[in-house]
Amino acid sequence: MAGRAQIPQKKSALVAMIADEDTVVGFLLAGVGDVDLRRKTNYLIVESKTTVKQIEDAFKEFTTREDIAVVMISQYVANMIRFLVDSYNKSIPAILEIPSKDHPYDPTQDSILSRVKYLFSSESVASGRR
Repeated sequence: MAGRAQIPQKKSALVAMIADEDTVVGFLLAGVGDVDLRRKTNYLIVESKTTVKQIEDAFKEFTTREDIAVVMISQYVANMIRFLVDSYNKSIPAILEIPSKDHPYDPTQDSILSRVKYLFSSESVASGRR
């Protein structure tokens, strides 16, 4: 269909992770991890010494890689780079904010959820925007 984003027709697509060590390790144990020939991984473990610049760089890299279909990011990490997450407007890779062990999920801070709520709100329907 015209105007819709197409998933690249490859054998598989990856899920990228930007989160704390416990969350990333859990997903790695489930088989989500990948290291390519250039030694690039599809995850970033955020620790106390991780800089905001490193998080920004990982987010930009993961959202521009053609082999990634979903970027999962802990909500507290997304809050550190909220300006980037809020300005991201592509459908692929999709951005999914997740809770972490030490930081519960707060739906009021989730920019994707707020966009979905707006799309289905009475204001959106009344104005004819969808």
